[in-house]
Amino acid sequence: MERYRTRRTRSVLIALAAAGGLLLTGCGGGGGAHDSRGSANNGGPNNGGLPAPGPAQSQGSRQDEEWSSPSADHLSTFALDVDTASYGYARRTLADGQRPDPSTIRPEEFVNSFRQDYRRPDGNGFSVTVDGARTDKPDWSLVRVGLATRSAGESGERPPAALTFVIDVSGSMDEPGRLDLAKESLGTMTDRLRDDDSVAIVTFSSEAETVLPMTRLDGHRGEVHHAIDGLEALSSTDLGAGVETGYATAVEGLRKGATNRVVLVSDALANDGDTNPDSILERVSTARRAYGITLFGVGVGSDYGDALMERLADKGDGHTVYVSGTEDARKVFCEQLPQNIELTARDAKAQVVFDPHTVDDFRLVGYDDRRVSDDDFRNDHVDGGEVGPGHTVTALYAVHTRPGTAGHLATATVRWLDPATRDPHEESGELESGALEHSVWSASPRFQVTAVAAYFADALREGDDRWNPLPGDPGLRALHRHAAELARVTEDKAVEELARAIEEAGRSEE
Repeated sequence: MERYRTRRTRSVLIALAAAGGLLLTGCGGGGGAHDSRGSANNGGPNNGGLPAPGPAQSQGSRQDEEWSSPSADHLSTFALDVDTASYGYARRTLADGQRPDPSTIRPEEFVNSFRQDYRRPDGNGFSVTVDGARTDKPDWSLVRVGLATRSAGESGERPPAALTFVIDVSGSMDEPGRLDLAKESLGTMTDRLRDDDSVAIVTFSSEAETVLPMTRLDGHRGEVHHAIDGLEALSSTDLGAGVETGYATAVEGLRKGATNRVVLVSDALANDGDTNPDSILERVSTARRAYGITLFGVGVGSDYGDALMERLADKGDGHTVYVSGTEDARKVFCEQLPQNIELTARDAKAQVVFDPHTVDDFRLVGYDDRRVSDDDFRNDHVDGGEVGPGHTVTALYAVHTRPGTAGHLATATVRWLDPATRDPHEESGELESGALEHSVWSASPRFQVTAVAAYFADALREGDDRWNPLPGDPGLRALHRHAAELARVTEDKAVEELARAIEEAGRSEE
């Protein structure tokens, strides 16, 4: 098969840099804001007498995990994140008998790895659910902000996909569970994509090659399979060249009206060329911004460059997952990619307003790299998160309430841009103190799963500079008991795997 070398694609990138000017998620109109009841909301949600979220409120963004007093700064603002790679890699590391590095633990990715029971909206955008429960530490509660998009497939026909797969074929990918797993998964996915979808394949080791230009699957599946079957591990890892060539190939094969994505499959152990995610993606910023090409990172391997992959996905307006085995790979390539070809929201951000009359202190659990200045909540030029159908996003807060007070606690608002028109929309939900009636461990099963995941991440994060223990931590032994019971109640295999991971973490402490 003819190969298209890196040299051929450099001219595309040069042309992109000069073009500028124009500003799009996983085999098997209008700019008015609305509150959660659907009424017009031009001035912000009803939040118990507090002003609406937005620039007029800002006292500055808190970029660390210190406790935040709402009397001085009652806002918390962050970009949405649907990444799950941190949890997947931690689970793989524990299964191998190792303790994950605390710096790789991102609590929001633990929390967002589990199915939720939030109400879903009728159309594009989000529903907002806000609930909470008391911890075992007096006056401390966990407050959950749950955002959900419509179910995948509810809008009817999805747009066609133009997927550029950038495959790491460096020497480290020759180990079992890396390139072999990627090849098997890509082959299965190719059979399940639609005839009007397109696929391109770029490989990289010490240099990058376009093995297959953008190719419609209608009548050409054999060519795609042939290209996949021919992948073999070679030498060093010039990830920068791979990403650059991948974006150039995606732009060269760009399809108007389709979802154009770069899918990077790698262990992210870059050891050659440019290894800085900011500079790698800066060189292809025109492709990323002008043409709306998003990046979906798929991490593999027991040794995995988690930090590099996460930064690439964040800078590439996409997200990351980690694949540890055949079941994970099937889910990612055969379910998530085909079902989530389209986007339902671009540049999505959330802002939570805590009432200083009822709340003393609060802290957002995780989202360290996704914090947004409070002033920029309604600044639509500031990047948020890209979210597709079938997703839920959960943000968990530790909240200290004022003893003996009652009433309004918080209002959560999500803001996003319509993927097609870029019109802004908002939706809100509220929380009253009466919602904290129950203990965390007698709350709904899905709330309890959220709490277990957060406490588990917190335990694994101990020793990291950013660690600030959550109130009411029951310890790993009790967490394992809770998770095992929740696995029985929910009959959810993912919760069963969570219980196993907690048990393995407990063994590593012995």
